[in-house]
Amino acid sequence: MSNAPQTAGILYRLNQACSAEEIFALLGVDYDPRIVNVARLHILKRMGQHLAKEKFAGAAEAEVAARCKTMLEQAYADFVASSPIDQRVFKVLKDAVTEPKRPAAFVPLSTLK
Repeated sequence: MSNAPQTAGILYRLNQACSAEEIFALLGVDYDPRIVNVARLHILKRMGQHLAKEKFAGAAEAEVAARCKTMLEQAYADFVASSPIDQRVFKVLKDAVTEPKRPAAFVPLSTLK
């Protein structure tokens, strides 16, 4: 756990968290460790995508915490329902399906010396 004072805002404390499990604990979200062990980076990336769309300026701390909790719950639910491969959060996984498959070059054995 971080050494942040209890009065520090939730966004500060989330930013200081050292693990996915700590983020789940800070927001009070229950989780299955088997799912988090497989998809932790995917879940956190998805939550980050949700957070990037949010405007927290002027919001009360309780509202910010509740919205962050909802975003984590949504991100986690995505990976309970399907796999990281299906969700394709990271560029490398997106590119794997968008790039056309090229046939392997065929080299007949007769041309090899």
